[in-house]
Amino acid sequence: QVQLVESGGGLVQPGGSLRLSCAASGSIFSIDAMGWYRQAPGKQRELVATITSGRSTIYADSVKGRFTISRDNAKNSVFLQMNSLKSEDTAVYYCNAERVRELGRLVWHNYWGQGTQVTVSS
Repeated sequence: QVQLVESGGGLVQPGGSLRLSCAASGSIFSIDAMGWYRQAPGKQRELVATITSGRSTIYADSVKGRFTISRDNAKNSVFLQMNSLKSEDTAVYYCNAERVRELGRLVWHNYWGQGTQVTVSS
């Protein structure tokens, strides 16, 4: 089994910045894509940003120019630098690992972290 552990959430004022981190652990051979999703109260979970092992990125339109996703393949980690935060960015942010190949397993699996709360408020 693979575990994803997020950190870095918290309370920040509008216009402020936060950096989220997520580390995957377990018998990992490779991870195709890692990303961040978020879910605000009463809303569906939505994509924030993803990055492949080759560092190709996709961003939600709502965060383009403000958020930057990066990755450390050697440490199976992904990061989300969030700048110019707005109240509408308030949500639980979830780390995701897609198409994870593990030692001793024949097929890949997807995994989710437990989530970290980001609250943007004055």
